Amino acid sequence: MACASCSTKDGSPKGCKNNGTCGTDSCNKLTVFDWLANMSLPNGEKPFDWVEVRYKNGRKHYYKNTENLTLSIGDIVATQAQAGHDIGMVTLTGELVRVQMKRKNIAPEGEEILKIYRKATQKDIDIWQKSRDKEEPMKVKARQFAIDLKLQMKISDIEFQGDGSKATFYYTAEERVDFRELIKVFAREFRTRIEMRQVGFRQEASRLGGIGSCGRELCCSTWLTDFRSVSTSAARYQQLSLNPQKLAGQCGKLKCCLNYELDTYLDALKEFPKTEIKLKTDKGIAVCQKTDIFKGHMWYAYEGEWMNWHKITVQQANEIIEINSQNKTVTSLEEYALDLAEDTKVEFENVVGQDSLTRFDSPKRNKKRKNNRRKGNQNKKNTQNNQTKQSGSNTKNETSKTNQNKRRRNNKRKPQNKNAKNNQK
Repeated sequence: MACASCSTKDGSPKGCKNNGTCGTDSCNKLTVFDWLANMSLPNGEKPFDWVEVRYKNGRKHYYKNTENLTLSIGDIVATQAQAGHDIGMVTLTGELVRVQMKRKNIAPEGEEILKIYRKATQKDIDIWQKSRDKEEPMKVKARQFAIDLKLQMKISDIEFQGDGSKATFYYTAEERVDFRELIKVFAREFRTRIEMRQVGFRQEASRLGGIGSCGRELCCSTWLTDFRSVSTSAARYQQLSLNPQKLAGQCGKLKCCLNYELDTYLDALKEFPKTEIKLKTDKGIAVCQKTDIFKGHMWYAYEGEWMNWHKITVQQANEIIEINSQNKTVTSLEEYALDLAEDTKVEFENVVGQDSLTRFDSPKRNKKRKNNRRKGNQNKKNTQNNQTKQSGSNTKNETSKTNQNKRRRNNKRKPQNKNAKNNQK
């Protein structure tokens, strides 16, 4: 989701650059859509007096509105802290806050009730922004101090309290770390109260965010709030290759998405026999080589003939196991595999659902056609030349004949004229 302030004049989304203080709060991770915002309460019902407030990197807490302030989503408020006050943004009000608190097991009438002091003034906001600007250069220095002291830890993030009186350092480590000397260095260098808080690798990835191997934003930083344990058995049940580079996520642990489809695989595997069970036939003992969970097929091979696999269904495998349990054997697996014989012809379909990818390429012409066309053109030219030559010879012959006729006529006329002259004399 993106708010309206993220769009620019040309319409391209370049970000509102509010650095986590977006007014509509729709660009942030783990945001709850208030679908009850336009609905009014029944008569006599009082609005729920608890408010959800968000801090840096999606950290959220719930506070009681004891001062009866008129708060809406996007308001910046000063909230109660252990010492001093903190500055956060209101992300949810009304009855949906009651639902969220119930989902996270937070009692509205508990002993530790945090309160909202007031709406933040301009002075509070200025102090808050100055302290936020210090966090990045402090993180660089803090990491260098940890390296100088040779501590096996990684400082992933720093968060200042709203009044600038305390800085919380989030770090990850494989083992316990003695950071007493590091706290002294931090206090001497940064001149503020220091709190060290260790987080897990999954929590670190959820705070920092990122893009997963699927091309989408990390689940832990967008919608996933509870981190369940993931084991390699989840990959085995789904018949995935146990490659740590493919199964590990951004946090270095097994991907949380391995648990998404695990229940479906477990339900499908209830009908399958165990792969350790061998099938006894007259031809020999068959061992399971491969299973297809969703198609319900199993492949078996005889001992000593490992290259020849025979495909049978799950029902057929259970039937053979039942027969073997009665101390009986089946003739062979080929009898069962004949029903599942498949054609080797492969029909290709357009799975993309659109035109060919080479539709814009110029078509290739065959050389034979070009040669035939050239030969045809040459033959036409030759015939035309022959016709022109023949027509020229015909015209020459006709002109020569006409000239001969004229000469004959002239020769006939000449003596007649001489006789006429003699008679006149």
